[in-house]
Parts: sequence; C-alpha cells; structure tokens
Amino acid sequence: MPFHRSLRIVAILLFVLAQSAFAQELKTKKKTPPVIEEINVAMQEFVDSGDISGAVTLVSHKGKIMHLGAVGMADIEKQKPMKPSNLFAIASMTKPIVATGLLMLQDEGKLSIDDEVKKYIPGFADLKLKDGTPVERPITIRDCITHTSGLAGKQIFEEDTLEAGVNALAMRPLAFQPGAKWQYSPGLNVCGRVIEVVSGQPLQTFLQQRIFTPMKMKQTTFFPGEKQIRRIVTLYNKKDGKLVVEEGFLGKLSEIKAPNPSGGLISSARDMCRFYQLMIRKGKFQKQQLLTESAVEQMTTPQTGELKTGFTPGNAWGLGWCIVREPQEISGMLSAGTFGHGGAFGTQGWVDPKTKTIYVLMIQRKGILNSDNSKMRRKFQEVAASKI
Repeated sequence: MPFHRSLRIVAILLFVLAQSAFAQELKTKKKTPPVIEEINVAMQEFVDSGDISGAVTLVSHKGKIMHLGAVGMADIEKQKPMKPSNLFAIASMTKPIVATGLLMLQDEGKLSIDDEVKKYIPGFADLKLKDGTPVERPITIRDCITHTSGLAGKQIFEEDTLEAGVNALAMRPLAFQPGAKWQYSPGLNVCGRVIEVVSGQPLQTFLQQRIFTPMKMKQTTFFPGEKQIRRIVTLYNKKDGKLVVEEGFLGKLSEIKAPNPSGGLISSARDMCRFYQLMIRKGKFQKQQLLTESAVEQMTTPQTGELKTGFTPGNAWGLGWCIVREPQEISGMLSAGTFGHGGAFGTQGWVDPKTKTIYVLMIQRKGILNSDNSKMRRKFQEVAASKI
C-alpha cells in the first residue's frame, strides 16, 4: 500500500475517533446538570459542621435549571454519597400539591372552597370548642386550606384509611371559632378527604392521574416501592452535637396504608421543580392547561386578611401556600408575592414569580425547630439569588 494512502487512512481513522469522542463529550455534558459551585460550597459548610448529612439544591430561572447540586452523604453509615436523583420525605411541602388537586375540582365546578365541610363529611356537622361552646358557623373548605378552621393537634394519624383518619379528626373539639385566627393545623387532611369524596377516587389515584403522570413527576408518591425506598435519604437528628439516625423512619414508610395529605409525599428536587413551574406558568405544563389561571391566582394571593400567619415575619397565607407579603430577614432576598412551603425535615421550596426563579432545598434533618427560618435555607437563598 502506498505510503500516502496509509497516511490518508490513518487520518480518516483519527478523524472518526475524534468525532466519536466529541459526540460522547457532548452527550456527557448534556446529561450533567449545571452547578453553581458557590451554592455547593455553602451547603458543604453545613455538612462539615455536622448540621446536616448532605443536601440537594436546585435553582431554576426563567424556565431553565441553572443549578442542580448535591453535597455530603445520603447515608453516613453506609457511606452513600448524596446524588441529585436522591429522594426525600418532603413533609408539609405536600400541602400545596393537595391544594392544587382541590382547585382542579373547583375549576370543574364540582365544589367551591367556600362550601361547608359537612356537605362532604357529615362528621363535621356538630362541632364545638374545647369548652363545649357551639361554633358560631360551620367550618368551610377555605378555613381548612388556610389554617383558620380551629382544627388543632397532630397532623399524622395511624388509621388504615384517610376516611377513618379524618372522621377521627372530626371528633376533636376546635381550638377557636372558625376564621378567628391562623393556626397551623391538620386542615389539609380534611381537604384530601374532600377530594376523595368528590372525585370518587382514592387521593393517591387522583393526584397520580391529574398531577404526577401529566407532569412526569415519576418519583412523587405516598407509597414508595422498594427501589424508591433505597434512594430515600436517611433521616437524621442532632443529639449531643452529633447526627444520629432517626430509627424506624424507613420502616414506617414501607408500612404506610393511608396517604397523609398534610405531609406524606416522597419526592425529588426535579419533580418539585416541575410542580413549581406549573405555578409560574399559570397552570400550564407544556401544552396542557392543568389548572386555570384564575385558580393559580387565587392560590397564590393572600386569603387571610390581616391575620398573623406563618413561621417567619412578613407573611400571609394563600390556598395551600405561604406568601411573602413583606420580604424581610429570611425572605429578604425574595420579591414580594413569592410563595412556597417548607417541610418538617428541613426541605424548602419557594417560587419568586417576579424574577421567575425557583429555589428547592432538600435535606433530611429532624429537630430543626423552625425549618422555614433555618440557617440552611437562608444561606442557600442568599447565595443563589446573588448568582441569578
């Protein structure tokens, strides 16, 4: 074979190999989410100080994910690194999702949030206060969804069905007259049961068909399977200055029989971002209008008048959402009108409609006295907002 022909063949082979490597590099880059290193550094500080085992953080701006990072460990004992795809118990971040399901039924004319609860759940027909005083008026769905119903006590129940749990809730005396004040409550459990009664479906089936499947929220569920449970981040508590495993947490997840509308969902950072995008896009996901614009506006507009609400200053309450009325302190980097919700294990999700920015913080730490006011949330939002 002539020498020049050999050189030509070698050149062609080198070109093909280079193109293949370039294509593989592009493919790898496409799969790798963008990372704002300063956010990872900030979260790593909380890992190093022993405040959390690890964290997944996500920032979306104008419909594009600008950051999806993971630091620390999903399980310290097993030395399992945290990954962006890990799953978390999102606790009360469940509430806005259930509220959205309720508003979908209102969109269809099947209920009104001003309906009296007893219309759907007869057990709420004869309510009294703790001192035996009769209520001045029946509680409404609006009362339940805005935490102004007077319902009080634990949000988690041990009954085998949501119906049984809510019927037991109806037996509790009210802490105050409906509408008199704001007090965080198990009212979303009632809303979840109303969804079941009106739709004729179990709550998990309704949410799956109307929200999770259309929005491709494949990792969001009340009932995680074995493969999903293996991806759930271990829940820790801090005792004597050290992180310790919250025993029985994963075991309880596998034994759940009834959905908890107030705080029972498992989800991922990406899935939650998809849900928050629904709100920014006024109820539209891709080409589907899943929720009317008027419903989104109603949900994310203050519904509690001048009542003092929430766990940080400057807030109001919408339908299932905490709303930043006057940004300050922990919300100082956010715009007025930002809405969101936290969870008992430190998870946080906030949507700034003015800047079209979504902030998602996923951690699993029990014992944070006020997760809405945690130093992890503040630092994450401060660094993220400075980079947008």
